[in-house]
Amino acid sequence: MSNEASAASGKDDPRFREVKDFRDYANVDLARTHGFTRSAAAEEVDQELLDAQHEELLEQGFIIIEKLLSDAQASALRDEAETHLDKFGRNSFEGERTQRIYGLPEKMRSADVFIEHPLILAHLDRLLKPNYLLSQAQVINILDGSPAQPLHIDDGFYPWPQPRSALSVATVFAIDDFTEANGATVAIPGSHRWGEGRYPEESDKRVKAVMPAGSCILFMGNVWHGGGENFSGAPRLAFTAQYCEPYLRTQENYFLSVRPETIATVSEDLRRMLGYSIHPPFMGMTNGMHPKRTLPKEV
Repeated sequence: MSNEASAASGKDDPRFREVKDFRDYANVDLARTHGFTRSAAAEEVDQELLDAQHEELLEQGFIIIEKLLSDAQASALRDEAETHLDKFGRNSFEGERTQRIYGLPEKMRSADVFIEHPLILAHLDRLLKPNYLLSQAQVINILDGSPAQPLHIDDGFYPWPQPRSALSVATVFAIDDFTEANGATVAIPGSHRWGEGRYPEESDKRVKAVMPAGSCILFMGNVWHGGGENFSGAPRLAFTAQYCEPYLRTQENYFLSVRPETIATVSEDLRRMLGYSIHPPFMGMTNGMHPKRTLPKEV
């Protein structure tokens, strides 16, 4: 067949799509075999509850959801975390009297239920673009005597001026009860709507996420917040995860910290959030292919 005949044949072939401008790729999903899939349990979430929570989340920038996980799930994470809690923060932001565990998707399977809780993912499905990523996940243990963390926004390091939509969304789960005295997360309602150059002032209303173990505060990445002061006489253990838009660089590089052998064993939701997914048309590819093609064929 001549080159001209081949070209004509290709043009008529339904597998081929004409793209005249790079911007057209936004409407072309080239990941045919491993495209976007909705969060596995999203359809099982109570939609009326989701609607009510979503409205509150958009209004004040955060919501507190009580007893989202069981005592047994919190205890399992606590038990697995104990062997890894051996380092202290390197500055006032990490907390010099605060212990943190990074690289959880490789180290602790008990963290999976926190990362991929169906209600959390249902909110993320509404707030972020398909195939959003896990930006970071940590266990944070604030010891007695730790001062309050400086207030901050999680996605402030992306060079995108405020006001704007959140580029990330975060959770903080209470593993111990969060109280007024032990470092409950502090958030400023409505601060996700602030303009560029607006910083917290003493007169701004602050809300402490006082909640029982297994509960969660879910907040936009541009809400001003921080870990509270712990003067309770005991440590305060928590789990936190941050998720970001699929076109942004994540805080933790999971391609280096999570082995392919581990990726092959986790859920489809967690796998795509760890970067084994595509943001159309081809962001995240490996050798021109979907990154899942690098895994064993049964995945």
